[in-house]
Amino acid sequence: MAQEFDREQMRDLTEFAKTEARRLGFSLVGVTTPEPPPHLEVYEKWIEAGRHGEMAYLETDRARHHRANPREILPECESILVLAVNYLPQQRTQGGVAAYAVGEDYHYVLVDRLKQLISSVEKRLGREIKNRYYTDTGPLLERELAQRAGLGWIGKNTCLISPQHGSYFFLAELLLDLPLVPDEPIKTDHCGECTLCIEACPTACILPDRTLDATRCISYLTIELKGAIPDELRPLTDDWVFGCDICQQVCPWNLRFAEPTTDLAFQARPFLQDPHPRAFLQLSPEGYRRELGKSPLKRAKHAGLLRNAALAAANSEDRSSIPDLVRLLSEEADPIPRAHAAWALGQLGEVEALRAALEIEQDSGLVVEIRAAIEVAGDRAGL
Repeated sequence: MAQEFDREQMRDLTEFAKTEARRLGFSLVGVTTPEPPPHLEVYEKWIEAGRHGEMAYLETDRARHHRANPREILPECESILVLAVNYLPQQRTQGGVAAYAVGEDYHYVLVDRLKQLISSVEKRLGREIKNRYYTDTGPLLERELAQRAGLGWIGKNTCLISPQHGSYFFLAELLLDLPLVPDEPIKTDHCGECTLCIEACPTACILPDRTLDATRCISYLTIELKGAIPDELRPLTDDWVFGCDICQQVCPWNLRFAEPTTDLAFQARPFLQDPHPRAFLQLSPEGYRRELGKSPLKRAKHAGLLRNAALAAANSEDRSSIPDLVRLLSEEADPIPRAHAAWALGQLGEVEALRAALEIEQDSGLVVEIRAAIEVAGDRAGL
């Protein structure tokens, strides 16, 4: 039989849960109800339009069914505790690696804190509580829940933006069989007439309905896409090796209010304090495992980082990376990063290196890439 709570007990329990969450390092905390999300139709149309690209896990019947109603995940759910953690590191760079990824993998960090929070609430009640917890890992429309819980509004760049703190946050959710007091949602669109994020996006992936065409988003291209990056998008990925922060970097709410976190888990690890493309091109499989253990960058895998670094070297016109690109083209086993190394050498005008590679290349697909790169390199070199 479900435990009954009067209003005062609900308020006390809600305040306890919020206080404990802040003690554990959560920057923002709010409560919402498990009602179906009112903007589910936007998400469904986004899926149907194929804007999610190769992220097939988003379109499964089970995932879509659960997103339509949180109680499909936890039938006993009475409230959802929505939490946010500031990840903006003290030492920041303007490109290379997205700010959220320079420290520890948030999945490990936040799940551990969520478990501690559940344990604290259970001790307070003297019983186990039925729950489900997620941090970018479950079939929930996280940003919509966060807006309903009063944490912020969903900006034109699709990020959740806090009016006091900006948008550099991880989100997490606790579905609970407890009747916590819900917070008032943020209903005002504080983006107003501002379009800086839309104008700054190199690939024009931000759509008018506050969704993204993920197939054009630099974060998707450098993380989720496992094959070749389309030719027309390669010059637009700039110097990003993993993720992208451009739409957040230009946001006035971040420029005015975002403050770096003191959370040690999200400070830049030594290898990522100066994320130069050359460092990634020189990263061996052993170095990849050593330097990026428990890092979000592991999601792109070693071959993906090599692929991205080749483009970043070319887009930043980094001629010091040419020997590493030549070596990548001649020695790497995976054809995807090799093809991107050929493209990069073409952009840098390295005709002779490409001709030498063409003479010994056996892969028909790479022969096509190298020939196209030679043509570009010739134009660049004025040959």
